[in-house]
Amino acid sequence: MGGANQITAGFLPLLDSAVLVVAKELNFAAAEGIDLALARETSWANIRDRLAVGHFQVAHVLAPMPIACNLGLTPLVVPTIVPMALGLGGNAVTVSNALWADMVDKGARADFDPAATGRALKAVVTDRGASTSKPMLRFAVVHPYSGHNYEFRYWLAACGIDSSRDVEIVIVPPPLMLDALASGTIDGYCVGEPWNTAAALAGKGHIATVKAAIWRSSPEKVLGVSARWAEDNLDVLSALLRALCKAAEWCGNARNRGDLARILAEKSYVGRPREWLLPALEGELPDGSGDTKAVADFFVPFAKAATFPWKSHALWFYSQMVRWGQIQHSAEHARIARETYRPDLYRAALKPLGIALPVANAKVEGALTAATPVGSSGASLVLGPDGFFDGGLFDPDKLDSYIASQKL
Repeated sequence: MGGANQITAGFLPLLDSAVLVVAKELNFAAAEGIDLALARETSWANIRDRLAVGHFQVAHVLAPMPIACNLGLTPLVVPTIVPMALGLGGNAVTVSNALWADMVDKGARADFDPAATGRALKAVVTDRGASTSKPMLRFAVVHPYSGHNYEFRYWLAACGIDSSRDVEIVIVPPPLMLDALASGTIDGYCVGEPWNTAAALAGKGHIATVKAAIWRSSPEKVLGVSARWAEDNLDVLSALLRALCKAAEWCGNARNRGDLARILAEKSYVGRPREWLLPALEGELPDGSGDTKAVADFFVPFAKAATFPWKSHALWFYSQMVRWGQIQHSAEHARIARETYRPDLYRAALKPLGIALPVANAKVEGALTAATPVGSSGASLVLGPDGFFDGGLFDPDKLDSYIASQKL
């Protein structure tokens, strides 16, 4: 096979690497003429840097990371685009057993409700602030430019917790989260699967709430692509997008969950027990007390335009970069964030497949309170429910006023 069709993709051993893994393992990539090699990494910083220096042409990356790169916020600034998302949802917030006991005393319930759980956490934080003997709570997220960081801080702020003063937030790679929690180094974390299920099954923590409840139908990982490589190899990229789309559809089929868990459990991929992976795929999460809870749309690989790179997603992440002081807001910075996501490339590549393609590039996040048919080409498309647990709306056409309205 010619070298031009050889693609090396970096990934982290997480559930949401599934689309890339399946494209390789079930030969969706090979059927499109792509020789796809997957390189397992240990941290998002490694993924970022190896994509920047050309070791990877594409990678499984945090949805805000390419935006941060294009805004000059990363050590190696190399233009990066996002022509495809890799699914919706998949994260959760897990706390130590000791913290959960304190939260239960303040009214928390084992139902993953972000509002009630947040009120309980707020009460615990308030007591900690008034105490001279108890240290400030410390939480971990996986990277400064991650959906985890922004959604976690959004949740805290909406519940009255100042994430810059009331708690401490540190960076820990996903594979180290459970050990950090078990050792008492941190009091909780926001991370992707299987690390929430792992803590609950091992009796080391309790799942407090889930991303699918904090921001419903929200993006998680995306395909980060070297902009220069994409420009020089547009046909190859298009073939890869078709392969990934077919893999995403396979991953989203409920009949394939057992096989998907088995594939991901292999040592070269997630490398963790199948029993850690199935709960998230089935939307039945252990809570840490021996019970399981059903979570609608916990991880969505294909339905609801889950692989579409919405510009409104990019701009919401940008708004949070501004909110938390990572960059100053300007029209040029907003333009860079908006143009990082490339629905034009997505449509051009996938139109031959006849799948549902949204006719819009952006949408009001939080506008759909129920599953709703929307305009599309190809197959029919249903989106929603979506939106933020506190009832907030994000209209990308009103970016300036949204940024101005946010409280630290």
